Amino acid sequence: MKQMTIEDKLFLNRFQADKHSHLKIRDRDVCRSCERKPCTYICPAKVYAWDEKEERIDTAYEGCLECGTCRYGCAHDNIDWRNPRGGFGIMYKNG
Repeated sequence: MKQMTIEDKLFLNRFQADKHSHLKIRDRDVCRSCERKPCTYICPAKVYAWDEKEERIDTAYEGCLECGTCRYGCAHDNIDWRNPRGGFGIMYKNG
């Protein structure tokens, strides 16, 4: 039996995206000066991405797994993470 990849498991989940983000970067200048940008690689859903051209972190909050890893992974405490409003966010399927 083939073991499921993380991508296969994530595909089973469903999202009810809100038009308002529950993730906010507090100060974009802090991200510019951050050398390692851990948010871009610690998030299992790859919500954060560094835009070289714009020199900023982009957030794709619609795919957030609500695990909170980004709150702990940002050494500068520069991510304001809150639970999505009621009725929005991830709906886990199969546990």
